[in-house]
Amino acid sequence: MSQVCACRSVSGILLLTALCVLFPAPVTHAQEDVRRATPPPGKVLLFVFRIDPKAVAAQLPVIVNTVFVGDLANGTFVTTTVGPGRNYLLIGDGAPSTLDVEANKSYFVRVRALGDPQSMRLEVRLVSEAEGRGSLAQSRFVGVAPAGTAPRSKPSPAPVAAAPPPKPSPAPVTTAPPPKPSPAPVSAAPPPKPSPAPVAAAPPPKPSPATTQPTAEREVSTPSKSGRDWDFALIAKAGTFKIADGNQVVGGLASTYDTTSKSVFGVEAEWRSKTGLALGGEVFQYENDLSPGAIPNAEQKVLAVMANGKYYFRLASALYPFVGAGAGLARASYSGGLTGDATGLAIQGLAGMEFRFNRIGVSLQYKYLDATTGDSGKEVKVGGSGILAGVSIAL
Repeated sequence: MSQVCACRSVSGILLLTALCVLFPAPVTHAQEDVRRATPPPGKVLLFVFRIDPKAVAAQLPVIVNTVFVGDLANGTFVTTTVGPGRNYLLIGDGAPSTLDVEANKSYFVRVRALGDPQSMRLEVRLVSEAEGRGSLAQSRFVGVAPAGTAPRSKPSPAPVAAAPPPKPSPAPVTTAPPPKPSPAPVSAAPPPKPSPAPVAAAPPPKPSPATTQPTAEREVSTPSKSGRDWDFALIAKAGTFKIADGNQVVGGLASTYDTTSKSVFGVEAEWRSKTGLALGGEVFQYENDLSPGAIPNAEQKVLAVMANGKYYFRLASALYPFVGAGAGLARASYSGGLTGDATGLAIQGLAGMEFRFNRIGVSLQYKYLDATTGDSGKEVKVGGSGILAGVSIAL
């Protein structure tokens, strides 16, 4: 009976030893090793981290070239190894960005989710190594480090190789057969053999990057539009306009205007920055009837060509108030009982708001135009003010 107890004690010690060898204490410095990783020779190490100014719950999938490398939440980062040259980075539902990289270097891409989950927009920017390393220190690693980078859990193979020591257990176990009843407790010895199964269960995260990692070095043959700092937009607008002065001398004749303009419309083209600044040009036209002296019917048509600057404020997810100013030339042409034309300088002020739905926008604008045409001493004031409604398309 004492032999049976001794065998049980020996078996328990051997089982405990095998479990300690096969399941070593977790490597607490794994994430630190990933942060200090360097690229394998001839390769490039890419870190992608997310720091939102205001927490947004949505997770963002990260795809490098055609390979999924992980989901980013606020305050996390992923890393992958790619080949030198041009690579393509896709974050969430945004447009793919191109990244030209050199071998044997590490690159750091900062992702910021702005707005709220219903109207979230992304800012993806390449930052310096100093900023990148500092941000990684405050971020949590998600995923598995690429093969060939700084060691993460490679020390574990050495203890795993030490697993064979449990094999001597059969020697003491063989002493158990004399007492026939012992086989039941001795059967507890085999559990160390199944233990390799849990050891094999630990690597499952590794197969995904290991099996897909080589494809990360393939380039996409048909690159799509990259993320841009400026977008181009076209705006068509129409509305009401009134000239400021209804009684003037035109062509040497005292004239009376119908100050309410007709055929009021304009077209704008502008480049919009993500910062809110917009630069562009505008063509604006309107017509007024006038009665010069005894001539009953005449018409004045004004065509203003302006260079504009605007600034859009993001008030809500889809609402963008704006202010702006412009300068250019105005040309007045006359027909009917009065003919001729004259040109002069023009300046204008703008204010309004635009509602944006993806790439389509609807705007309401107030315009004040100060324009004078003609020679000195014979100037005609053709400016005024109006309210215009427009539709914009971002290309």
